[in-house]
Amino acid sequence: METFEAIRSRRSVKRFDPEHRLTDGEIEQLVGAAVLSPTSFNIQNWRFVVVTDPELKRRIREVGYDQPQFSDASAVIFLCGDLQAHARDPERYWRNVPEEQRRAIVGMIRAAYDGRPERQHDEALRSCGMAAQTLMLAARAMGYDTCPMVGFDFAAVAELIRLPADHEIVMAVAVGKRLADPHPRPGPLPLAEVMFRDRFPER
Repeated sequence: METFEAIRSRRSVKRFDPEHRLTDGEIEQLVGAAVLSPTSFNIQNWRFVVVTDPELKRRIREVGYDQPQFSDASAVIFLCGDLQAHARDPERYWRNVPEEQRRAIVGMIRAAYDGRPERQHDEALRSCGMAAQTLMLAARAMGYDTCPMVGFDFAAVAELIRLPADHEIVMAVAVGKRLADPHPRPGPLPLAEVMFRDRFPER
């Protein structure tokens, strides 16, 4: 699918075919696209928990306000931020550059994130947000539909997916085959209201 068509046709779908299954190859293709998303200093701080087990999806639906996307989608992908990614052998993120440059960048990584939990958290939000959009567009290009989701008990889901203590869930993306077309877009704002050249207008 052409890129702009994927962007135009991507919608948040609420009803998925519960009988459809994604193949392992399709899941790897989707997440393989998502990991090409940018991260600050290339720290690759997203982690993807791909839930396909029907029983686990059912339990997640129970703590997700009974939203059918959780149980009926082919997969529910939780995008989680590794808050200590910057400290996990950061040299490996730059293994393909000369040693002197690699050392300099690693020093900047440590200076930017060591002992700064708010920055670690903010970086997780940015990284997972960009990865989620890549994931949704890749799914659309493959003929699938998605629904970005935050309507669930984060603590309960963290327990269900055995989230490590130094990680945080940012959001989930349900992926599958739609059963029904979404309603027309409810009211996109015109560009004149949301786009400004060089600076905001004087008030």
